[in-house]
Amino acid sequence: MLLKLYRRHLYVRIWLAVVAGVFILTLTANWIVREAAENERERLAPVPREVVVLDGKDQPIGHGKAMRVPGQGLEFDVTLNDGRSLSLQVAPRERPPGGGMAPWRTPFGLGWMVALVGVAVALGVYPIVRRLTKRLEALQRGVQRWGEGDLSARVAEEGQDEVADLSNGFNAAAARIEELVQSHKSLLANASHELRSPLTRIRMGLELMGDRPSPGAREEISRNIGELDQLIDEILLASRLDAKEADMGTVETVDLTGLAAEECARVDADLEVSEGTHSDALTVRGVPRLLRRAIRNLLENARRYGAGETSVELASRGGAAEIRVSDRGPGVPAALRDRIFEPFYRLPGASERNGGVGLGLALVKSITERHGGSVRCEDRAGGGASFVITLPH
Repeated sequence: MLLKLYRRHLYVRIWLAVVAGVFILTLTANWIVREAAENERERLAPVPREVVVLDGKDQPIGHGKAMRVPGQGLEFDVTLNDGRSLSLQVAPRERPPGGGMAPWRTPFGLGWMVALVGVAVALGVYPIVRRLTKRLEALQRGVQRWGEGDLSARVAEEGQDEVADLSNGFNAAAARIEELVQSHKSLLANASHELRSPLTRIRMGLELMGDRPSPGAREEISRNIGELDQLIDEILLASRLDAKEADMGTVETVDLTGLAAEECARVDADLEVSEGTHSDALTVRGVPRLLRRAIRNLLENARRYGAGETSVELASRGGAAEIRVSDRGPGVPAALRDRIFEPFYRLPGASERNGGVGLGLALVKSITERHGGSVRCEDRAGGGASFVITLPH
């Protein structure tokens, strides 16, 4: 049973290690004390010394030996020249009360003393070790719950030591993975719904075409196929952007002026560069293909909802490059300006006939965040909406 606890619980191993360490330390200390006492006894052991007895004229009249007797003082055995033997004893010097140190003795044997020290250490160390390992066990239970599928499982972050850092790291990783899983679930659920609409329209168009399809039917089917192709492309791109480790392309120096000019020419939008903005301030590090996609998505969104008037303004503010795409559409309510960047979200009243699947603005947000920037929606002076991308130099 003890072996099983030892293998299964970390706190048992730490506790026993501390107790064993104190036990060994106690044995070593007692061995040192006993060796020192033995050396002291040897030093104080009786050693005979030669004694010479002199008369008043400093002439030797006898000789003998002096010996220190433990507890009895000095003893002299002398033999005079005339053959007589004398014995002289000198009492030990009295020590004042409290002025000396009596030899330390324990009323118990060495084994009992070690046992008492071990019990005292075991009782004192156990609560400390148990408190530490309880936090590790709580972390272990949280990881187990999370591994069993409860992605909302978190652990308490107590203290400021390594265990707290580990708990903090686990919570951050668990939150990120839960967010990714929920995002992928939402993406799949919405994608399956969005795919049904163009597929249904294509199926109905094929059934109504007959032997001689009209130009309108051909155009409708072509439009729906293009919508499907766009949806699949945007779903794949959104999935890659969610995966931080995915390789999105080579990072290069990108001239935003040239990039924006090409996209504006494609949709006949106006391009302006803010007065006093140097061309170097509109140069950023990034993946050209992704930045082009972000600008194109904003222009397509403005063309779709902006009543035919779209403009792009480039500027440099606060040490960052800024791309502002504005339209003259109905604008975006303030309460919905964050939600429009969610995947597959459409403003109330938006029709599928307008095109788009609700991923364009979500991709713009993912691309700008991948480049360390941000995107926001604002009101445009005089009516309409402005989408502003901010990218660090």
